[in-house]
Amino acid sequence: MLLVQKIKKNRRVALPEGYAKMGWMEKLYFRRSDLPAITHVDYSARIQTVDGRAEPRFRKLLEAFHRLTGCAVLINTSFNVKDEPIVNTPEDALRCFLGTGMDYLVMGELIFSKRAYLVEESH
Repeated sequence: MLLVQKIKKNRRVALPEGYAKMGWMEKLYFRRSDLPAITHVDYSARIQTVDGRAEPRFRKLLEAFHRLTGCAVLINTSFNVKDEPIVNTPEDALRCFLGTGMDYLVMGELIFSKRAYLVEESH
């Protein structure tokens, strides 16, 4: 995640009146784009690219996700939530995933669906 790029204008969300005068803590509560998980308060994002030749399975995943959603962005490998350490094990990943608003978690060849998991748990 060494690259920083501005979010494209067509993906940005209009900000409320007075936003520019708000403190940075206040600004954190406003959605700034249709990619809220990666958009910083100044519309920048730390990006990570994938070499399709080196990572063909991951490239196929990104391409399939793009075809389905129109968005070719997935959450990156710095997987953690506020006040938690970065995920290190599959167990950490599953625990973190279940405590977030994410719908899916992909680990290797496995895809976890929160909806499927929650349906199983309710029976």
